[in-house]
Amino acid sequence: MIEGRVEGLSHITLITRDLARMTAIVEGALGGREIYSSGDDTFSISREKFFDVGGLWIAVMEGESLPSRTYNHIAFKIPASSIGEYRARIEALGLEIRESRPRVEGEGHSLYFYDDDNHLFELHTGTLEERLERYRRGRNR
Repeated sequence: MIEGRVEGLSHITLITRDLARMTAIVEGALGGREIYSSGDDTFSISREKFFDVGGLWIAVMEGESLPSRTYNHIAFKIPASSIGEYRARIEALGLEIRESRPRVEGEGHSLYFYDDDNHLFELHTGTLEERLERYRRGRNR
């Protein structure tokens, strides 16, 4: 039995073939702030950069892109009033927007987009509590 417990999310690492392009996406589409760049030094397996995105540590490392696109994704919480602003940022970067899945009223709104390495990101306006409350009411209410 494990004595300790998971304390929270440490970081997310994404592999990219182009660190400069991924920097533009993390900063431009997600509003991230670069906090570290390895330059030509490699302390890990390749050159890397670290970003702060809403208080979350996002690491990006050089490497091969994902071979295909899936629905596996990372979702970031945004205010509902900002959906249009984020859509404009994503479109300005020339990124592909994926249509949202069908939703029931009350579970929040989402904006999905792919980066150049086949990662899928979601910008979501709802919370877990809101979604669970909506699901408790059932499909037809």
